[in-house]
Amino acid sequence: MKYSIIIPVFNEEKSVFELHNRLKKVMDSFNEAYEIIFIDDGSSDKTYETVLKLSPSKIIKFRKNFGQTAALDAGIKEAKGDLIISLDGDLQNPPEEIPKLLSKLKEGYDVVSGWRWPRHDSLSKKITSRVANVLRKFFINDGIHDSGCTLKVYKKECFNQLELHSEQHRFIPGILKWQGFKITEIKVAHAARAHGESKYGYERVLRSIIDMISIWWWRKHSQRPLHLFGGGGFAMFFSGALLFFILFILRLFYNISLSDKIWPIVAIFLMLAGIQLFVSGLLAEILIRNYFSNNRRPYSIEKIEER
Repeated sequence: MKYSIIIPVFNEEKSVFELHNRLKKVMDSFNEAYEIIFIDDGSSDKTYETVLKLSPSKIIKFRKNFGQTAALDAGIKEAKGDLIISLDGDLQNPPEEIPKLLSKLKEGYDVVSGWRWPRHDSLSKKITSRVANVLRKFFINDGIHDSGCTLKVYKKECFNQLELHSEQHRFIPGILKWQGFKITEIKVAHAARAHGESKYGYERVLRSIIDMISIWWWRKHSQRPLHLFGGGGFAMFFSGALLFFILFILRLFYNISLSDKIWPIVAIFLMLAGIQLFVSGLLAEILIRNYFSNNRRPYSIEKIEER
């Protein structure tokens, strides 16, 4: 299998038929084996029934709505192609742009990300996207302009050790860049939404910011959290012990009364807090190792069908 096209869909019954027809024309032109994988993310309309009529296609049906990140993760794990192509199911990512991304990939890159230009979104969405881009540059610095564009091409090996959670699909290029993969972007067309409603809301912006901070922390300290907690704990314990020693000298040799002073309590607090931080680091180390030893998925698949 040369290509695997991953398409998360949620209430897109009016778009998937046209998308499949256009996508099929593009992929047939390559004269190489490909598969089209739709992930029905708990749609409440007739998206699933519509996709069942399309051939060729593979349909992964979720039991309920788990979000785009979970849908992409499920599709990637099911994919058999050497190259993975992802795009939205709302026709805002024109499938006719795929050859452009594949051509760029041949220049020696592992990931080619689409850069929607010009954007056909509402003003509020453009503003929130601009703010998110500034924050993403600060925390992740993936070197691309439009991480929110789902239209991307990856080599399959990019996902050998990558687990996706929450809203992390926007930050895949940044995560892969940290792992040493070669990332680039190219401008692609962006169409206005023709059917259905946008699933992009302010609550997703908030979740994305939280995930951004989480990914930043994960990159810095995931391998050895004890370095973070243990270092802070040692510093607090040492500060408390030093203060306690100074107070001991003042009381023993200079006969200074400490009964009405808060400093002995501060010293003891610092020492106890330091011990607690260090123990927290040890527990985090155990949890991290347990995380890497278990392959759990944060979503539930009802069934997989192929046409």
